[in-house]
Amino acid sequence: MSDHTPSMRYRLMDGLIRFVPHLVLFAALLGLWEAAVAYGLITSIMIPRPSAIGGAIVELYVTKGTIYKHFLITLTESVVGFCIGAGIAVSLAVCSSLSDRFKRYVIPYAVVLNVTPGIALTPVVIAWFGYGMGSKMALAAILCFFPIFVNTLTGLVQIDEEREELFKSLGANNTQIFMKMRVPAALPLMFAGLKIGLTTALIGAVVAEFAQATDGVGVLMSRFSFQLNMASSIATLLSMTMIGLLLFYTMEFLDDRIVFWRRESRRAAASRARARSWQSQNGK
Repeated sequence: MSDHTPSMRYRLMDGLIRFVPHLVLFAALLGLWEAAVAYGLITSIMIPRPSAIGGAIVELYVTKGTIYKHFLITLTESVVGFCIGAGIAVSLAVCSSLSDRFKRYVIPYAVVLNVTPGIALTPVVIAWFGYGMGSKMALAAILCFFPIFVNTLTGLVQIDEEREELFKSLGANNTQIFMKMRVPAALPLMFAGLKIGLTTALIGAVVAEFAQATDGVGVLMSRFSFQLNMASSIATLLSMTMIGLLLFYTMEFLDDRIVFWRRESRRAAASRARARSWQSQNGK
């Protein structure tokens, strides 16, 4: 434990040192922005002061707490829509990787769905699924489908022939080769698609909220914009960004834990855990 502590402290200090210039630059930009609005170089009605945006954030999250209900609704729409789209995409990608005939039939429809603008689909989706959360989840599922499907399929069809021959020489059947070799090899590309799909699911949910909804972060931002309350509108926009970051880094965390062999520290930790488990089972 003591061998790793200095290196961990060094990496932490190095990260903080690298972060300081970004923090200084950000503070300088905010100061210039504040001064430009204060001296009338920028119209405060269209681009409010950073201090006004900060006050709007406090009002949304602390004073009135208006944001929480809308935040939860948009987050739910995005996550549920993503789960539906990802489930369908991964299932079709697995079937396509196992059957060339199935792949030839599925890919043209996937491409057509991808090249169709999501905004153009919004009225149709709302007409089919209504004005509630169902239409937002449906559009989120549609928009997140293609990147997950393509990345998963690409990972599954990339076959290492030498490794496959090794598996066969050890007596592995087709199911074991698929589950033990092809699926783990496809996981890095699959998670790359999941990260993209999760953020596009949020885009789909918000676009549907802009079109027609009564609740959600997109609805709240539209209301503030129509009232020309730009400080609150930008504060709500930052809340959308926070949802996107929350979703992305959640998937990044899962990627780090599941595809641990891509990271030296995680691989070493997993090896030590298996060694401790083996020693405990053998009474050592």
